[in-house]
Amino acid sequence: MDRPLVIRVGRFTFDDVRAGENALSQQLLIATGNAGKLRELRTLLRDLPLELLSLTDFPNIRSVEETGSTFAGNASLKASGYARQARVLTLADDSGLVVDALGGRPGVHSARYLRPDATYPERIASLLAELAGVADRHRTARFICAMRLASSDGEIVFATEKNCEGFIASAPRGGQGFGYDPVFVPDGFDETFAELSAEVKNRISHRGLALAAVREFLVS
Repeated sequence: MDRPLVIRVGRFTFDDVRAGENALSQQLLIATGNAGKLRELRTLLRDLPLELLSLTDFPNIRSVEETGSTFAGNASLKASGYARQARVLTLADDSGLVVDALGGRPGVHSARYLRPDATYPERIASLLAELAGVADRHRTARFICAMRLASSDGEIVFATEKNCEGFIASAPRGGQGFGYDPVFVPDGFDETFAELSAEVKNRISHRGLALAAVREFLVS
């Protein structure tokens, strides 16, 4: 569900967008340290009249701990925490893979599954080992993405959460994307996320759908 909470974001109003004036200098911090995620978000936001920043533009910024028990909780923590430090409009998300046969794991621990320093090939190998012998019809899964937009003072001004349903393939396939993309097959497709073009993935993915809602909030 998308939840617009206010109609003004700090010093940024929607009249600025329509006028095409002050909006050109408006900054938006994309609060993620994940290079693949940052690349996707930059691509999907590139045509908006915003100066897109990343955490690397703030070398002294302190990392915000993801202590929430839900994707929504972590997204809110990051959006508010980084906005208060950077003092700019901030977009943050928390996303992950939920596998039904594993009781919802890896879930909110997707980026730290197995161990914090594990590579994604290692995480995928562990995931597939846990699913060994599980029939295809029981390998259902979904990617979930919660996004939060915070004003420069840390107030959450927009919230959305989107899912992409699918199942876990028996082996990794494809060289595109990142994370668990090589083993996730979205409903309606035979290819994994890592086999689909970026254009198709961005149109159907959990993150693409969530960001579409954020875009609509910013410009409508």
